[in-house]
Amino acid sequence: MIPETIPRFSDAMALHQVDGCAGEFAGFLNEHWTIGPKVHGGVMVALCAKAAREAYGSTAHPVAVSANFLSAPDPGEVRLIATVRKRGRRVGLVDVELIQGDRGKTSGGKICVHAVVTLGEPEHQRQPLFADSGVTELMTVEPPAEALSIGPGQPAADINHLARGCDIRPLMVEELATGEAPMFRIWVRPRDGAVDELFALMCGDISLPVPYAVGRRGWAPTVQLTAYLRALPADGWLRVMCTATQIGQDWFDEDHTVVDSTGRIVVQTRQLALVPAG
Repeated sequence: MIPETIPRFSDAMALHQVDGCAGEFAGFLNEHWTIGPKVHGGVMVALCAKAAREAYGSTAHPVAVSANFLSAPDPGEVRLIATVRKRGRRVGLVDVELIQGDRGKTSGGKICVHAVVTLGEPEHQRQPLFADSGVTELMTVEPPAEALSIGPGQPAADINHLARGCDIRPLMVEELATGEAPMFRIWVRPRDGAVDELFALMCGDISLPVPYAVGRRGWAPTVQLTAYLRALPADGWLRVMCTATQIGQDWFDEDHTVVDSTGRIVVQTRQLALVPAG
């Protein structure tokens, strides 16, 4: 059920500098930001991007995040260690480790995510020379009436706990015919608060796994995800289109294109994940 107090995504992105430890931050991801019992991958990507931005200490934005998922953390306290690798005139590079628990060899804790974050300036104030308009042709700015918000009474709400803090409205897709390409369409916005670049990055992992469309349902752990922040989003509904190139017996890829209320592409992601057992 959606709680009386709506979880705010900005609270999930709150980081506190660890005293005496440059580039080390403490955060807390509660049960509202989980899929099943585990913290949502897109939320962790956004938090790693936030840590990189904080450690870099400028107005630069996380224009690319390449994240490897080493283990799935439980909701609770996390630590993020950000190491600046490059400070350039236009491009910076920061390594980030998201850590949980008391296991580990040196710094303590188990590394759950290792991310490499490229910082720079997205092109939100310039017109692109070319942009694929597929999302705007297939998705209206406002969600249609048949795209129902995930909420109490729906089976998805028992798994996708992000729906407590996010208004997520997917167009439901039945199992596809043989050879038909999967395409999921989702409208997303915060239930409380404005859309920002971190929320848009999280939405690059908002869809249910594409193997759902070929009858393979269950936990589909992401192994690697790369996200591009192409522009800073305008507030309002984000439109997300999710597609795939190949769903194998063991591995599948999944692409998200995230478009803001003005029709601009703001985030693109591609991930490699494991196909559910069925």
